[in-house]
Amino acid sequence: MSGHEREGAGTATQQFWGRAPEGEDVQRCTLSLPGGLRAELSSYGAVLVRLLAPDREGRLEDVVLGHDTLEPYTDRARSPYFGATVGRCANRIAHGRFSLRGRSYALAQNNGPNALHGGERGFDQRVWASRVFVGPDGPAAEFTRFSPDGEEGYPGTLAVQVTYTLTAQRALQIDYQALTDAPTPVNLTHHSYWNLTGDPRRTILDHELTVFADQITPVGASLIPTGAFQEVAGTPFDFRLPRRVGEQIGADDEQLRVAGGYDHNFVLRGGTELKPAATLHDPVSGRELRVLTTEPGLQVYSGNFLDGTVRGKGGAAYGHRSALCLEPQHFPDSPNQPHFPSVILDPGQRLTSRTVYAFGIR
Repeated sequence: MSGHEREGAGTATQQFWGRAPEGEDVQRCTLSLPGGLRAELSSYGAVLVRLLAPDREGRLEDVVLGHDTLEPYTDRARSPYFGATVGRCANRIAHGRFSLRGRSYALAQNNGPNALHGGERGFDQRVWASRVFVGPDGPAAEFTRFSPDGEEGYPGTLAVQVTYTLTAQRALQIDYQALTDAPTPVNLTHHSYWNLTGDPRRTILDHELTVFADQITPVGASLIPTGAFQEVAGTPFDFRLPRRVGEQIGADDEQLRVAGGYDHNFVLRGGTELKPAATLHDPVSGRELRVLTTEPGLQVYSGNFLDGTVRGKGGAAYGHRSALCLEPQHFPDSPNQPHFPSVILDPGQRLTSRTVYAFGIR
């Protein structure tokens, strides 16, 4: 086991966790802050395995879904992007196809007719190089990898770095960087499933959600955006003021019927600066999660496809709506929708993006 510690700033350690299906060593990284916040991460998928946060009584509990061992993470059926770093292009791309600079590219259709979250073996199914350190902002785990030209059908070799830092503000900060040697779409996100009760046997329907967005990008039958922008006012998607997740999730609404609940991109207010995206609050435990991001969109997913067949930590069955995903990202199907913010990265450009998950009590 290797590790780093700086007095008053927390600790960062890593140790061997197991071997990936192709034989590569996988590390498990642990970041800790004085006062209890602790994150455990895996170099397989640059995944957040565990996040321990205190409730109003100071009790530390794990607030993300996942697994106790490495092996389930290597099987998408048993680990549907739990805690994953998603890429090369997050969310859905219509018919698994896009055109770029006069060339057409074909991707795996791994979600009905569409490409989803980078393909059959996206970034969540790859081993990343890892190192841990205690930096000026706190204990950190840095993950890097080279995605070769043609991987999952995407053009260009992409150098990617994802750094998780526990900051003194009791936040998990995620910084992304990427460089390419040929034009390519890049849309990176974090895919933790949050349940602030710390008990995945309970649903998130009583969590109170605020989303700092006035519009969504409505979707068609296969959850691809239609290209329109829909105002949230007067709809079940109006989370501009705090509202229970379950308050209108069963409403007679076409968008909710299509997705089986919430699985939609919200158009965030503000530009490319770090800005509030959402606040999630569990009234029982008192835990509050504030999401800030430089990204233009936030995918809100209410765990509609969880059905109890996936078992996680401690053998817990992850049931319907036992967690909520808050995924800051560019809009779905952006490579095919030129009026959406562009996801195209060119040689000579550096992609930089930051997302912060900040914890509090009220």
